[in-house]
Amino acid sequence: MILMNTLLQASPGGAGGMGGTLLMMVAIFAVFYFFMIRPQQKKQKELQKSREAMKTGDKVVTSGGIHGRIREVGDTWFLVEVADGIKLKFEKGSVYASPADVAKTN
Repeated sequence: MILMNTLLQASPGGAGGMGGTLLMMVAIFAVFYFFMIRPQQKKQKELQKSREAMKTGDKVVTSGGIHGRIREVGDTWFLVEVADGIKLKFEKGSVYASPADVAKTN
């Protein structure tokens, strides 16, 4: 809010004119990078590592909410058993570690 007030009160013809505006733009970009972009990138890397660590027998949940256990691992997919004898193939990007397993390891 303070940043917004400062931007609104700045006079366009002052001594700092173009340089002040450029500095403010760089400051806004830095805030977005360090508080939004960078944490999201770190979260994505952690999620990728957890998917690479998944192996046969791990409990998983798909992005659609289907719970199951990994029966086979491919390069880009998992074969997940959702019930006795019922196996479904999912892309790795739509599979997450089961919350129950995550709670046990922490």
